[in-house]
Amino acid sequence: MSKTQTSSKLEFLEDPATLAGSLGKAELFFEKNRNLVLGLVVAVVLVIAGFIGYRYWVSSQDEEAQTAMFPSVYEWEADSLKKALNGNGANEGLIAIADEYSAAPAGNLASFYAGVALLKQGKYDEAIEKLKAFSSSDLLVQGRAYALIGDAYLEKKAYSDAIDAYKKAADYKPNQYFTPGYLIKLALAYEQNKQNQEAIETYNKIIDKYPTSAESANAKKYKSVLESTVGES
Repeated sequence: MSKTQTSSKLEFLEDPATLAGSLGKAELFFEKNRNLVLGLVVAVVLVIAGFIGYRYWVSSQDEEAQTAMFPSVYEWEADSLKKALNGNGANEGLIAIADEYSAAPAGNLASFYAGVALLKQGKYDEAIEKLKAFSSSDLLVQGRAYALIGDAYLEKKAYSDAIDAYKKAADYKPNQYFTPGYLIKLALAYEQNKQNQEAIETYNKIIDKYPTSAESANAKKYKSVLESTVGES
């Protein structure tokens, strides 16, 4: 190997004198900023420890919430809505569980159950509050929550809010099983809000995108009736 090649390769190596100087500067910086550096290290350690502690706390909260929920879910399934929501004296109800364990997955699910029960009771504002507090990445339940919020707004005759909620339901992970049903509700909400053109477009979307769905036949029928009504006006 030539001297030129050797020299070129050595350029990629740290010069011992330069390295020693860099280390010296680092030691000097540490000495001058000892408290700052140690403070940053402690802060990082505390953040990591706090995250681990929080995860452990959420896990323990979830176990407690699941245990507390069991009797209330049983009442919910039996359609004993008052007991499901408020408990029976021996057990907490869904409302209390949702509030107390809001950070835990089971507490989050309690909000959904509570929202459905409140909607059945005709307590629309409370139902909306609980259903909005619920959040999930699940294909079925989150879309269902949006649609139920729309149902509550529709009962309140708050048609614009119902439309917004049904749009969220229809746009959430579109699929042939649930989306057509949400689109039918959206179209009907448009009709209630006198947005006939938007309703017709939504019926067309069902017919074109989900032709084999059960809702497609209804969409054709509702669209035909609406178009004849619009033509007469």
